Amino acid sequence: MSRMLGRHRGGEYEQPLEQLLDELREERSAVRASIQALDLPVRQYKQVGAWVGEKFSRAKLNGHLLSRSPLSDLVEFEFIATAVLAKRAGFETLREIAAVDSRLDGDLLDRLIAQADKQHDWLADARREVAARVFGGRVGPADAAASS
Repeated sequence: MSRMLGRHRGGEYEQPLEQLLDELREERSAVRASIQALDLPVRQYKQVGAWVGEKFSRAKLNGHLLSRSPLSDLVEFEFIATAVLAKRAGFETLREIAAVDSRLDGDLLDRLIAQADKQHDWLADARREVAARVFGGRVGPADAAASS
């Protein structure tokens, strides 16, 4: 995410990406607190595996060894939008647990779910804008794209 922010420094996506990064940090803290509240173990090898996977994904062979591919921005926005949907699903699961387990803060989880919805809405719009720049075309609202 920091790499993507660096790529868009000074551009139209800088401020929203900075806000997204701040929100992701807050969410990470909330998830860690939830894990601790539920007395669940933290698996370090899974965290290392995720980190290695993320680094490995950057080593793609796209014909642009020393420069970015024109598709890189689009792929990054698509990846982050998908990751936001996945984390939202995790928040929904925790919210269901919070309904029967007072160790979790249901109000916080409701807020995180709403925040993930806003994040995904913005990312979907940004992804469409980037796609239009890469492939040409007109950017329209998400509802129009879905009903076409």
